[in-house]
Amino acid sequence: MLEINKIYNMDCLVGMKSIPSESIDLIVTDPPYKLTSRGTSGNMGGAFWTGDLAKSGKVFESGSVDISDWIDECYRVLKNGTHIYIMTNDKNITSYLSEIDKSGFEFVKTLVWVKPNKICGRWYMTQKETIILARKGKQRPINNAGTSDVLFTPNFKKQKSNGKNLHDTEKPVELLQTFVENSSNEGETVLDPFMGIGSTAVACINTNRNYIGFELSEEYCKIAEKRISEATSNQIELPEIEHNVPQRQFDWLDELLEGE
Repeated sequence: MLEINKIYNMDCLVGMKSIPSESIDLIVTDPPYKLTSRGTSGNMGGAFWTGDLAKSGKVFESGSVDISDWIDECYRVLKNGTHIYIMTNDKNITSYLSEIDKSGFEFVKTLVWVKPNKICGRWYMTQKETIILARKGKQRPINNAGTSDVLFTPNFKKQKSNGKNLHDTEKPVELLQTFVENSSNEGETVLDPFMGIGSTAVACINTNRNYIGFELSEEYCKIAEKRISEATSNQIELPEIEHNVPQRQFDWLDELLEGE
């Protein structure tokens, strides 16, 4: 059994084999999925992926990993009656749902994270990400049934001294903390096979959960270790923001949902 509250600098396909079956209480992860390949930004406005990897439909060198490579191990290590949250995009959601079904998981629903920043594309500018929620075995209601399936969480990425992002697809701790609090209890263990710079680990520390994570990049592991040390020392990790979003910004979404 691997030690808890530790991020391992190794391939999760290898590392998860050391985790006993039905020993994990929750999985929250943002795997390196493929993007829609992009050319140049032109004058469309908004943020834009740059570099040869992004133009080929990848953000990281490890972007070719397929959900079929790791989803069965996720199913094996999770206890009965537990949840898995998997972040994805429009390009991959169909194949993800298919593989999730093959693995034995029961699809619960999709959640939508609405972001303030936009990413350029050939059709519509992307301002949201999709999170797939699935369960293993018996049904388990979330702890806060009043949580909306449309989440408005600000996205403030940490940056290096040169202004570049520490991690291009960093997810806000506040977002991940919502999943951790809703689908696990204090003292339980959360796994993130693709830990990145440790946002899931920090969310677990903030909510008194244990964590296990894997990350291929040594650089990201070092950044994660620093963030974990700061969180453990009770330094504030969540941004000081106003959580009540002005309603007028999202009137269009209310009208859309009311029309369903």
